[in-house]
Amino acid sequence: MALDNARDVSLSRTAMKAELLDAETELKLAYAWRDERDEAALHRLITAYMRLAISMASKFKRYGAPMNDLIQEAGLGLMKAADKFDPDRGVRFSTYAVWWIKASIQDYVMRNWSMVRTGSTSSQKSLFFNMRRVQARLERESAAAGETLDRHQLRQMISTEIGVPLRDVEMMEGRLGGSDYSLNATQSSEDEGREWIDALEDDGAQAAELVENEHDTAQLREWLLMAMNALNERERFIVRERKLRDEVRTLESLGQELSLSKERVRQLEAAAFAKMRKSLETQSREVHHFLL
Repeated sequence: MALDNARDVSLSRTAMKAELLDAETELKLAYAWRDERDEAALHRLITAYMRLAISMASKFKRYGAPMNDLIQEAGLGLMKAADKFDPDRGVRFSTYAVWWIKASIQDYVMRNWSMVRTGSTSSQKSLFFNMRRVQARLERESAAAGETLDRHQLRQMISTEIGVPLRDVEMMEGRLGGSDYSLNATQSSEDEGREWIDALEDDGAQAAELVENEHDTAQLREWLLMAMNALNERERFIVRERKLRDEVRTLESLGQELSLSKERVRQLEAAAFAKMRKSLETQSREVHHFLL
């Protein structure tokens, strides 16, 4: 613990000594990283705004996560911001980085709050980080007005205040109020040592389902190959480059390679998909949506 505290202090001191970038310098560094992948420029940009990341990380200490881990997550968010930042938009990097830093820290806190994932949607995140604060304020206001709110009224008011469905409020209240328990714990002394895990239904795929899925996948692959074989060589090339690559080619780049206009490539692509759709529909009307 003492070592972690010393490391936190050291990181904070280093960040506070970093240079303060003016708008012009910041812009030059952002362009150097985006256009030239200049790692020195990236390092300078990240270092200059690490104090911002540390400041934001400190606001999440109340959730019980180690400060050093929070700073690391804030740093990851800062690096993501630098990688995705577009200096042409006319926005200061610090303004853009705040969102990425906050999102990275919040994701870390929610991942480590419980063994059970607390939530991943925007409404669930909003509830996780705001529900208790809003609830405390509503209870203070009702007490000051001499009113007493029951649990249902309070949940409804929280739902309206934060702008999320009532069911999400009820779910989050249960998750924040509960604790993690081992599935290997015995259910009761009367169950002869039966563990809670024994009561869980096996939701894994059954043998018959696995065989059926394998058969369907093989059938679909065969139909797609037949549809591809119905195309000419140029059409197959366009489909492969547009749909089957990890990094999809643009119409413009294909047009340059094939000495065609961007619009002509788009027309050929549409014609190829129409041919494939027609071929697939002759096999099964349930698979043509793969080309939509």
